[in-house]
Amino acid sequence: MEPDSVSRESLESGTSSNIEEKEVDTGSSKDAIAEDDVPPCHEDWETVYLKPGKEAPKKKLCGYLNKYSAKAPIKAWKSRWFFYDENKCHLLYYRTAQDMNPLGSIEISSASFDLKVGSDEGVFEIRTPSKDFILKAVNKQAMMYWLQQLQMKRWEFCKNQLRSFVEENADFSQSVNKDQLEDEHDFLPTVKTPTDVVGVKAASLPAPQLSVALQNISLKHPWIEIQNTVHNLCGSRQNRKDNGGMLDFEETQGPLENVTEEAPVEAEAEDTVRAEIQKDLRMRPKLSSFRRTKKMNSNFHYFAEGTGKNKVASLQHQVWVLTEDVKSQKELVKILHKALEAAQQEKRESCRYLATEKEKDRLELVRHKVRQIAELNKRVEMLEVDKKELEQGLILKEEHIKELKAHVELLMDKNEAKQQVILKLTEQMSRDLLDSVGEADAITTETLYKQQEEIEHLKDDLDAYKTQNQFLNSEIHQVTKIWSTVAQREKSLLMKCARLQAHNCQIESKYLMILQKLQGLPDLARDHVEMVKDLIQEALQWDVKEEAIIPVQLSPINQYDDYGFMTVPEYEAADWKLLAKIQALEIKSSNLLNHEAMEKPLSDRWNSLGELTPSSELKSLLRCGVPVEHRQRVWRWIVSYRVQYIRIAGRYQNLLKKCEVAEHPASRQIELDLPRTLTNNRHFASPTSQLIPKLRRVLLAFSRQNPTIGYCQGLNRLAAIALLVLEEEESAFWCLVHIVENLMPPDYYSNTLIGSQVDQRVFKDFLSEKLPRLTAHLEQHRIDLGLMTFNWFLVVFVDSLVTDILFRVWDAFLYEGTKVIFRYALAIFKYNEEAILRIQDSLDIYQYLRFFTKTICDGRKLMNIAFSDMNPFPMKLLQNRRAAHRLKLEAELRELEQIKAQYVKEQSKHATSHEDGAVSEDEEEV
Repeated sequence: MEPDSVSRESLESGTSSNIEEKEVDTGSSKDAIAEDDVPPCHEDWETVYLKPGKEAPKKKLCGYLNKYSAKAPIKAWKSRWFFYDENKCHLLYYRTAQDMNPLGSIEISSASFDLKVGSDEGVFEIRTPSKDFILKAVNKQAMMYWLQQLQMKRWEFCKNQLRSFVEENADFSQSVNKDQLEDEHDFLPTVKTPTDVVGVKAASLPAPQLSVALQNISLKHPWIEIQNTVHNLCGSRQNRKDNGGMLDFEETQGPLENVTEEAPVEAEAEDTVRAEIQKDLRMRPKLSSFRRTKKMNSNFHYFAEGTGKNKVASLQHQVWVLTEDVKSQKELVKILHKALEAAQQEKRESCRYLATEKEKDRLELVRHKVRQIAELNKRVEMLEVDKKELEQGLILKEEHIKELKAHVELLMDKNEAKQQVILKLTEQMSRDLLDSVGEADAITTETLYKQQEEIEHLKDDLDAYKTQNQFLNSEIHQVTKIWSTVAQREKSLLMKCARLQAHNCQIESKYLMILQKLQGLPDLARDHVEMVKDLIQEALQWDVKEEAIIPVQLSPINQYDDYGFMTVPEYEAADWKLLAKIQALEIKSSNLLNHEAMEKPLSDRWNSLGELTPSSELKSLLRCGVPVEHRQRVWRWIVSYRVQYIRIAGRYQNLLKKCEVAEHPASRQIELDLPRTLTNNRHFASPTSQLIPKLRRVLLAFSRQNPTIGYCQGLNRLAAIALLVLEEEESAFWCLVHIVENLMPPDYYSNTLIGSQVDQRVFKDFLSEKLPRLTAHLEQHRIDLGLMTFNWFLVVFVDSLVTDILFRVWDAFLYEGTKVIFRYALAIFKYNEEAILRIQDSLDIYQYLRFFTKTICDGRKLMNIAFSDMNPFPMKLLQNRRAAHRLKLEAELRELEQIKAQYVKEQSKHATSHEDGAVSEDEEEV
């Protein structure tokens, strides 16, 4: 068995199993004396003893401090015993260390610490949200120790809270930084533990006495003072009763540790070694003095009533002597173990030799011994060689040391010579100074003395400011880190609340949809119809109730979005009001669920994109949607990149000047359409809005730029969307030019709208290929989709889709072109395919198609359908389909023109023949 294990077993055997173990406080510095933990009640001191073990236990924080009572009846410093409660992170304070009930507590977890230069020595502040506490330690070292320990305790408590929160919340554990769970690094260097004012010694000494007898009594807590007084009286009586039997109790305990005296051992055989060990064991003394030392260290009252500092010094000396004895005995045990192993090995070899009967076997054993001797001789020779090398190295080291000594002597001689020169120069300067000063010598000396005193004061102030600066830096660093951790926790809780709120919105939306369906049932009883109407009316007024009950909402439904569109449209009909409420709830639910999961990664990708250049990465990002903070910059780049070959500097201003000179024929139609532009947007709702004049100038300039088109209904909404995002008139003008002249086919906005009609036929072809079930269902009920889809293509879904999805469509449309319109139009029908198939009445289908685009709130799902699920078609196929349908449409138009011309010709001939053959009534009578 190893010596360490022997010492541990002997130490454990010498302690009673009925006594509760207490941890040992090793202090914060290397030379600090070990201290027992100090609980607030004195009964626990009777069970304290040294606990074996190598790991340093967790340190307790306690001691006497003076507390300033500014609001108390007696405003003065009061001595209080402070004890830190690790479970609650509270600093409890008592009148004395023997009190049972605390007078109050200070919450450290939410507190900050401060010290001020210029105040009394040892004064510091603890500031909590509810109250500020002014405390005073006995000296500066004790003050810095308390401040540093309180900082460490606060950080440990916050770190434990963070660990528990991370374990409970898996989402938060992914976002939290691992460095935040590690130990805190303080700017303030570690302060040595003042053992005479904190811990065991502070508790054993009497409380500091103040000048006034009643000054230390707490008048705010009379009942607690009475309880503590009774408790102390009972405790002192019990101490006197138990003092007589204390010594006998300690004498009955076993020895704390068996000590073995060191003796020389010559191991020639196993019997000799065993005899020496038994002899040493018989010589071990019964260390009664050590038991008495243990008794004094383990009992609080005996320690408190001792002889004071001399007794403590003697006990410390005895502890040191016994520690050295234990180390020496451990070394002796190691030597004995080695000797015992050698003796046992020798005995085994001798026994094997004696047990061998044949001469051959004995000869083999002898040969084996000879080989071992030869090997040992070789090892001895190698060791001798090593010894010679070491001796040579030692000689070289000694020579080097001699050289260094000589060099040191030379340097000392030089230094002495310099000192002599300095002394001579100083004497000469002092003589010169005395000669020059003369009578003013006394005044100068006094002034110099005052200056030296001021310098000393300034040095003291500088040291104090340095200490204050170090501590405040540490405090700011730690508080900032705690604040960031709390902010992350708050953000995680807000995300959880957002998910719960989104779930609530989904349930509320489903509830309203059920009410809407119940309202449309034909066979519903009259009582039930009235009940459903009341429930619908109540549901439409929920927002008012919520504002009255909950004044602050986490994510309220704003009346307008970032671009000024109404989030909840105002409809006159009750069914449409219910639909608007369902739409708003769906939008809110989708935004709450997708904001953190989708928008933040997308925004990070846009932030890291840098300079914009055409690429597949940019194309993918545009399809996902541009964040609001980047959309203006991205749209301006797209427009500038696409119109760089046709854009002329000063072109927009010249067009406006032409409009001022002569009125354009299209100006009247433009004025009529201005009030009807984006009526659900607050920037265009009023005739006095600031964007109305800008929109007028953009449309007039475009009518001059493209005289073949002039103005077509629908251009006003395209220009309005461009103004909302780009804000500048000229940028919106070139955006409109880019849409009409680059993205859309020719004759899209002409008088005949041939391009728009061609795209409607192409879309029907794609719809029949991609969604054959839906196409057959619509043909069965003779539904003409052109009544709805024609406006989609003409104004790129303006006033048809929810604004958030609308701008995502425009992000991809401005970069890729009209194929985006086809993909999103197909995706819209795919999104609502099952709902349309369930409707079996033509009027109901038309009614549903009027508003079904407003029910689409999941932009991510719609985007995935448009660009992935629908098996997208290439631009070449779209161009081929357009060319084929354009030929057919132009042939039909020519045929229609021929029929129209023939009809007009026949009508003119009929009118001419009627005039030639006509006779008046007078002529007939004649």
